[in-house]
Amino acid sequence: MPGMISVLHTWGQNLSLHPHIYMIVAGGGITAAGYWKHAKCKGNYLFPVKAMSTVFKNKYMESFLKFIQAQNSSIEKSVRETLYNKSWVVYAKHPFAGASQVIEYLGRYTHKVAISNHRILSIADGKVSFTYKDYADGCKQKQMVLEATEFLRRFCMHILPPGFRKIRHYGFLANTNRALLQVQQKEMGVAAAPTIKKDWKIIAREKMNFDVGQCPCCKKGRKTTILHFEANAPPPVWVLKKIAAQQKIAAQ
Repeated sequence: MPGMISVLHTWGQNLSLHPHIYMIVAGGGITAAGYWKHAKCKGNYLFPVKAMSTVFKNKYMESFLKFIQAQNSSIEKSVRETLYNKSWVVYAKHPFAGASQVIEYLGRYTHKVAISNHRILSIADGKVSFTYKDYADGCKQKQMVLEATEFLRRFCMHILPPGFRKIRHYGFLANTNRALLQVQQKEMGVAAAPTIKKDWKIIAREKMNFDVGQCPCCKKGRKTTILHFEANAPPPVWVLKKIAAQQKIAAQ
């Protein structure tokens, strides 16, 4: 049983639609007997890259033609032959700085939206100005100005439909095989690092330079929690009575 993680990334630096998928594939898998086995390429790659390009092309075209038929449509024979005759490229490489570097790189996209606040320079006169990196021009930092409606249109293209998952796990990395993975890790002497979850207020301060507890008016005082209640639930009855009494006094 092999293992794989796929991460969907849909946007470019200028918020254009640029869907592509990053794949992390293990260089081996777990046998039916429960033992780890490296791939034939000594664990470097699961499959030969050139062979994988041909298989990927054929599998993709097979699914594509089924989709066309399901839509009661068709494509010309010449177009189909052109697609099959093209040399499709599968790009695979070793991580330069090890697995941790790959995880750090993909982590920039997995739990973020199409644009971060620090890239937005201004919102004024119905226009939004933001910075972007132009990869076609030597990765130079440039500035783009869009009409607010166009900015929202581009941003909304990257909001996934309900139920659509940006990250998927397969094989021994799937959630259903978590127990199997833990057993395998134990047999290989791999200790899972303890998960340390930071408070969201600390993350906001470190990543966005935004202090949630600071008074937004005077920038000196600190906010204090007076009351809280469960999500999607009404506040306690005594709070409602207190608010009603204050409104009655104010009306007098």
